[in-house]
Amino acid sequence: MASTIALVAAGPVSAQVSLITGVRLNQTPTGVEVVLQTLSGGTPEVLTSQDGETFIADIVNAQLRLPGGENFLADNPIEGISAIAVTAGEGNQVRVTVTGTNAVPVTDFVVENGQIGFRVTPSAETVTVPPPPTETSPETETETESQTVPADEEIIELIVTATRIAEQITDVPASISVVGEEKIEEQTRLTRDLGTILSQEVPGLSVGTQSASTFGQNLRGRNISVIIDGVPQSTNRNASRDLRTIDPSAIERVEVLRGPTAIYGDGATGGVINIITKRGRGEGLQAETTVDLNAFPTNIGETFGQNIQQSFSGSFENFDFALNGSFSRTSAQFDAWGDRIPPDPNAQGGIGDSNTFNLLSKVGVNFTDSQRLQFTVNYFRDTQDTDYTTDPIVDEIPGRQRARALEGLDLDDSQQTTNLNTSLDYTHDDIFGSSFQGQIYYRDYFTRFFPFDAREFASLGNTIFQSRIESEKYGARLQVDTPIVDAARANLLWGVDLVRENTNQPVSIFDPVAFDNSNGLTYNRIGSRTWSPFQRQDNLGLFAQLKWNVSDRVVLRGGVRHERINVDVNDYTTLSGNRIQGGELDYNATLFNVGSVVYPTEEISLFANFSQGFSIADVGRVLRGAAPGFTVESLDPEAQTVNNYEIGIRGNYERIQTSIAGFYNTSNLGSSFTQDFEIIRAPERVYGVEFALDAQPSENWGLGTSFTWTEGGADVNDDGDYESPLNGFRISPIKITAYIENETLPGWNNRLQALYSGTRNPTGEGFGLLEVDSYVTLDFISSLNIGRGRLVLGVENLLNAEYFPVVSQLQGADTAYAAARGRSIRLGYSFNW
Repeated sequence: MASTIALVAAGPVSAQVSLITGVRLNQTPTGVEVVLQTLSGGTPEVLTSQDGETFIADIVNAQLRLPGGENFLADNPIEGISAIAVTAGEGNQVRVTVTGTNAVPVTDFVVENGQIGFRVTPSAETVTVPPPPTETSPETETETESQTVPADEEIIELIVTATRIAEQITDVPASISVVGEEKIEEQTRLTRDLGTILSQEVPGLSVGTQSASTFGQNLRGRNISVIIDGVPQSTNRNASRDLRTIDPSAIERVEVLRGPTAIYGDGATGGVINIITKRGRGEGLQAETTVDLNAFPTNIGETFGQNIQQSFSGSFENFDFALNGSFSRTSAQFDAWGDRIPPDPNAQGGIGDSNTFNLLSKVGVNFTDSQRLQFTVNYFRDTQDTDYTTDPIVDEIPGRQRARALEGLDLDDSQQTTNLNTSLDYTHDDIFGSSFQGQIYYRDYFTRFFPFDAREFASLGNTIFQSRIESEKYGARLQVDTPIVDAARANLLWGVDLVRENTNQPVSIFDPVAFDNSNGLTYNRIGSRTWSPFQRQDNLGLFAQLKWNVSDRVVLRGGVRHERINVDVNDYTTLSGNRIQGGELDYNATLFNVGSVVYPTEEISLFANFSQGFSIADVGRVLRGAAPGFTVESLDPEAQTVNNYEIGIRGNYERIQTSIAGFYNTSNLGSSFTQDFEIIRAPERVYGVEFALDAQPSENWGLGTSFTWTEGGADVNDDGDYESPLNGFRISPIKITAYIENETLPGWNNRLQALYSGTRNPTGEGFGLLEVDSYVTLDFISSLNIGRGRLVLGVENLLNAEYFPVVSQLQGADTAYAAARGRSIRLGYSFNW
C-alpha cells in the first residue's frame, strides 16, 4: 500500500529547486545508505510509495545534475537488494527506486545539511540504524544513533553535536535549538549580525544588542560559551564579542544547548552556542556567488552598503574541501527618526561604518572508511572606518536625550576585531570497538575598543585612553566513545581537554589638550600603558559521560567533569601608578549531571535533568584598578557553580513540532568582585519558561511562535529571601517571536516575522536597574527563483518603528542611549555555477 512521509521542518516546504549533483552508496552494518548530495535550493519534499518489491521516493522541487548528464544505477549493491536507481522525472522531480530481491526493502530518509539520505535494509521487519559518525566524519551527518525502529513508524530527527557526540536531538535531556544553514541564510537578508539572527530563532536567548558587543545578551540570564568547530571563543579578559568572530556566510549550522553545562569547561553557566562551519559537499567542483546591496530608504546616499560572497566546494574520491570568502560593507546606521546612530551606540562597540572580511578554508582526507583527517582555518576581520563619534552635549541637556552623532572624528586606530581559528581534527571510528576523536587548535584574537574619557576616575589614571585585548589560545581535545556490552544500549564518552591562554589589555593614552580644543574629536596618541596585566591561564579538564538506552522508550545519562585552572599574573603598574605584585590563582571544580528522556509515544518525548555549570572570575577586570599594597594572591577567589533543574516535553508530529521547558537554577557564590575587591557571595536564583511551536498546515503555508520568560534575584542579606532583582543586563523582558510564510507562487516564497520585547521595572536603584519599555518590530523576507539563481529581498523594521534596544534603555548616560535601526532594505542575488 502506498504511503507518504512528510519532512519535519521549521516552516513550509520551499519550492526553491535543489540540484542533486552526486550520488554515493555507503555500506552499513544492516544494509546500505544512499546519499544524494545537493547544491543550494530549498528543502525538498519527499513522497514515498511502493510497487511490488520496489520502494519509490519522488523528490519534488529537485533536478538531477550528475556529471555527464546520466542517471545513476547500481545493480546488486548488497545481498537482498537487486537494484538502486536515481533518475530524472518530469519537471522538477527526481525519482529514487530501491528494488528488493524477494521483498520490498525497508527504507527511511532524512534531509539535512545539503544532503538527502536513504537508509535501506533488506529485511522488512525492523530497521537497525548504524551508529552516528563523529562531527568530522566523511559519512553523512543524517545518520541517527543505533536503535531499532518499527518499519511502519518512521520518525525523522535532527542530529546534534553540541553534547560532543552526534546524537538525536530527542535523546538529549535538555533544551536544544538548531538553526540550519538555510535559516541562517534567510535571516541574513535582514542583517548579518549573528546575535540578532539567533535571538530571532532561539528561545531563551535575549534580544540582540544591535552593536558589536553581546554585553546584555545572555542565555537564561547567565553567560554563554561560544564554540566554533570545537574552538572556544572566550577570553579570560571578557570582551563580550564572542558572536562577532565569524561571518554567517561561513556557518553550516548553529546548535544552542540551553542551560548550564560543564561539558566544554569554564564559562557556560547559561548554555553553549556551538557553531559548525561549512564543509565540502557535492562531487567535483561546485561554486556559488552571492551579491547584495542594502540601504536605509530615508538616507540612501549615506547608507549604501554591499556584501559579496564566493564559495567553492566539492569532493574527489577520498578528498573534500570547502572555500568560502565574503566581504561586507556595513554603512552608517540610521534610526526611525532619520538620524544617524553614533558609531559606538552603547559604549560597547558598534557595527556601523565597518568593513568585514571572512575567509573559511576546510580540507579533509578520508584515509579509510573509518579514518579521517581534517584541517580548518577561519579568518575574520571587522574594522570600523568612520568620521563620526558620540556628541557629549546630550549629557548636559536636562531630561532623557537620545544619543547623537558628531562629525569630524580624528582617530588613527579605529575599532577593530580580528579572529584567527585553526584546527586539525583526526577521527577513527573503530579503535578496538571505540570511536576516537582528537583535535589540536590555535586561536589568535584581537579587539580594539572606542576611546574613553576617564579624567574623572582616579583609578583609571585621570586619562583619556583606548584599550585593546590581545589573546592567544592553544588547546587540545581528546575523547573516546566506548560501547559498553552493546553499542546500541550503552556507551561511555570520556576524555580530556587542555587549554593555555595568554591575554593582556594595554591602552593608548591621548593628549587631553588636543581633545578639549577639538570638542572631543581629535585623539593624539602620546603614550601607552598597561591596564589589565599579562595573564597566563592553564585549564585541564577530565570528563566522563554515560548514556544508557534502558529500553526503546527510556534513555538515561549521567556524567562528571573535573576542572583545574591556574592563572599566573605578572607584576604590573596600574593606570593610577600603583605597583602591584603578581602571583598565581588556582581554581578547581567537580561538576555532575544526570538526566532522562522518556518516550510515551513515537511523537512525544519527556525529559528532566540536573546539570551543573561553572565559571571563574574576570580577574583582569579587577586587577586593573588595584589599590597600593594589593597582591594578586590576596584575591583567592572561588569558581562559581550553578545548579540547574529542568523539565520539558517535545512533540514531533507530521505537521507540528513543539516544545515547552521550565528551568530553575541557583548559585551560592558569585564569580565577580566589588569595587573594593571583596568577593560578591550573594546567592542567586534564575528561573523561567520557554515555549516554541512550528506548524505546516499545508504544503504552501508555515507558521510558528516562541515565548521566553526569565526572572531572577539575589539574596544580598543571606537570609533566604531573593528580594534584590538581578539587573537588566542579566534578566531580559519577555520575548515573543512569531512568523508566517507562504509559497505564493511556484518558486516565490514570502515570510513575515515579528518580535515583541516586553516591559520590566525592577525595584531598587543601581547598575542596570532602569525601567525598560516594550517594543514590537516587523520584518519581511521574500525570495524568487530565477533561472539557476535566486533573487532575495529583505526589509528590516518594516513599519519603521521608533524604539530603543533593551541595552540602550539600561544605560545611565545619554551618550549611550542610542536608538534602534529604522527601516532598512536589502536586495540580493545568488547563483550556482
